[in-house]
Amino acid sequence: MATSTSSDLVPIRRALLSVSDKSGLVELARALAAGGAEILSTGGSARALTDAGIAVREVSDFTGFPELLDGRVKTLHPRIHGGLLGRRDDPAHQAAMNEHDLPAIDLVAVNLYPFEATIAAGADRATAIENIDIGGPALIRSAAKNHAHVAVLTDPAQYPELIQALKGEGGTRLGLRRRLAAAAYARTAAYDAAIATWAAREEGELFPERLTLAGRLAQELRYGENPHQKAAFYATGERPTGLAAARQLQGKELSYNNLNDTDAALELVAEFDEPAVVIVKHANPCGVAVGDDLAEAWRRALASDPVSAYGGIVALNRPLDALTALALSELFLEIVIAPEVEEAAQVALAAKKNLRLLVMGAMPDPAAPGLVVRSLGGGLLVQERDAGRVAEADLKVVTKRAPTAAERKDLLFAFRVAKHVKSNAIVYAKGGATVGIGAGQMSRVDSARIAVLKAEDAAKAAGAIRGTEGAVVASDAFFPFADGLIAAADAGVSAVIQPGGSLRDEEVIAAADARGLAMVFTGMRHFRH
Repeated sequence: MATSTSSDLVPIRRALLSVSDKSGLVELARALAAGGAEILSTGGSARALTDAGIAVREVSDFTGFPELLDGRVKTLHPRIHGGLLGRRDDPAHQAAMNEHDLPAIDLVAVNLYPFEATIAAGADRATAIENIDIGGPALIRSAAKNHAHVAVLTDPAQYPELIQALKGEGGTRLGLRRRLAAAAYARTAAYDAAIATWAAREEGELFPERLTLAGRLAQELRYGENPHQKAAFYATGERPTGLAAARQLQGKELSYNNLNDTDAALELVAEFDEPAVVIVKHANPCGVAVGDDLAEAWRRALASDPVSAYGGIVALNRPLDALTALALSELFLEIVIAPEVEEAAQVALAAKKNLRLLVMGAMPDPAAPGLVVRSLGGGLLVQERDAGRVAEADLKVVTKRAPTAAERKDLLFAFRVAKHVKSNAIVYAKGGATVGIGAGQMSRVDSARIAVLKAEDAAKAAGAIRGTEGAVVASDAFFPFADGLIAAADAGVSAVIQPGGSLRDEEVIAAADARGLAMVFTGMRHFRH
């Protein structure tokens, strides 16, 4: 961390202001002018300041060189960059600046052409290219490199602190200039990352030679997965999507685990067209159901595993209504997230002060392409997100008995859920609701047994005899042996859905036929780690 002394105060005698976002520009310029600074500017920035009655000197007048090539060349001139890069404490630099008439520039305020917003709006290639800023990043980097003597502003949010420094001391201290320089390099890095990502995508490169990633701090979190770990949430892209676009209506601050679990719940609930409810604990669904309305879907999802649902995260794919909100209020929950929240529903949950209530807006598209990035020791592991979806036409019947229409519907439902369960994943479902979920076991047969135990516990709690009787079962990957299928058959299931592809497929098919089960292969695996 930099320390400031009385000798590191730099008065601002000359400033260059050239911004695309004019927010706060006039206020900044007035503060500079009040301190006696000469203000240099270009194009629209100069016009905005002149219209506000602030004296401005055009950069073209300062350099003695006109703007060229439709404005592509404005500030790329030795009189600008020499004035920024010259070291004030170096006699040789000072001599060169005097010899070549390079007046010192003490502050630069630049925000870049809106490239990210332009491509987010779907602009064509020519428009995108015209919104690649050249002079702006050059100014920022020159000023940031010479931060020992020059302050650089890249965001209107930085203006108030600079104005306060001018009013308080008449200039900038080294500590402030160092922080501004660090932010400046982060901004140009993010800008270049956006351009590089767009250019690679334009060429159809999924995995370019150099991967460029950039994010903007959305929230510093209380801690990470555990209290001794620090954590933060970064938003990517110009237009926030997913959780980065959510608004919190009430409740405590979100934690790392909250965000991770909520993202898992959102990904799953977005898979369904019907009104659906997903309950998640530790990034695994413990109850999922569809229904005629959200209240019915909630009741059926909760019945799947009422014990695990306590303290869970609930995601809905329809606006939260008052009736459903009242039902939700009967159980301790960490988070409820929905596309919208009706006013009466918010009133119904207002007494739950610690409940985090989030509004999503548009639901995520489960078929949208994207990348999943995971850090490893010494590198990043990158893959396409699992946007694969299995439709009824994709099902291949491999047993003597074909599934009924009702079984097919449940099979597709169960397989869609299994896609979002940590491997090895086994999901029992009946009538559009899960009745037992086995997750994260090293052995597939163990996941099958756990799912049965969960179903039995839920059935007992509901006063039923056997939760898996007449249910279907989904497996995220093939059964390597018949034992997993036999365990499901012993639990009373009537139909099975799995990817297939095992060396022992025939053995597993024979076991299904021997027990009168219908079984379909999907040809698509859904491992999740």
